[in-house]
Amino acid sequence: MPVPFPTVFVSHGAPTLILEDSPGRAFLAGLGARLGAASAVLAVSAHWTTAQPSVSSAERPATVHDFHGFPRALYELRYPAPGAPDLARRTLGLLEAAGLRGSADPDQGLDHGAWVPLMLMYPEADIPVAQVSVQPGRSAADHVALGRALAPLRDEGVLILGSGGAVHNLRAFRPGSTESAPWAHGFARWLDAALTAGDVDAVAHWTERCPEARLAHPTDEHFLPLPVVLGAAGDRPRAERLHDSFEHGSIGMQAYAFRG
Repeated sequence: MPVPFPTVFVSHGAPTLILEDSPGRAFLAGLGARLGAASAVLAVSAHWTTAQPSVSSAERPATVHDFHGFPRALYELRYPAPGAPDLARRTLGLLEAAGLRGSADPDQGLDHGAWVPLMLMYPEADIPVAQVSVQPGRSAADHVALGRALAPLRDEGVLILGSGGAVHNLRAFRPGSTESAPWAHGFARWLDAALTAGDVDAVAHWTERCPEARLAHPTDEHFLPLPVVLGAAGDRPRAERLHDSFEHGSIGMQAYAFRG
């Protein structure tokens, strides 16, 4: 019986990550080889938010440049990976079986939370990709439940890839800064301790458990891919820290793999 694929959370940083030379970029550029090829990728991106779970079902998803005011070279990039409509249908079936209402979106392309890390991880763009949305109006505990519904996909060789930010405060963003605030490091340390201890309940109630939570994440969307992939790893997830760095003063690039 094949070993289940780990679930993975990465911090995708600023859109310009793919054009820059940084520890976070170098890490992502080597991650695909480290993980190996998946049968498909189900990306859980902070940049697709909906009221209820939605799954992209496009056969040829467009590369979505969902940002403004960046260098022209960024808008010229394309990630022509095939879509994964079969995976979308399978995902919706798993959600339905868990009592979670979801819908398919045949028009949703790959937003930069998906294509930026995937372009670095799997530059050949030969692995089918579908996305599942996050719901900022729902709790982290709800996203753990969503992830648990998706857990069987790991046995099918699917990489469930959460893409957000371990720390993501654009109000404190300082382009090019190598200095990070104490609260950013404090939250990253708290998160690392919770994940390495397998404390799913702490992650599910993160805003209550960590004093720096709202400094690290003034809004929820960049945190929510994490409880999804944590839940998808099973009831007793084992975390492996894959990367630890900061960029632009307030962007935590920490990444983790989870196995059940």
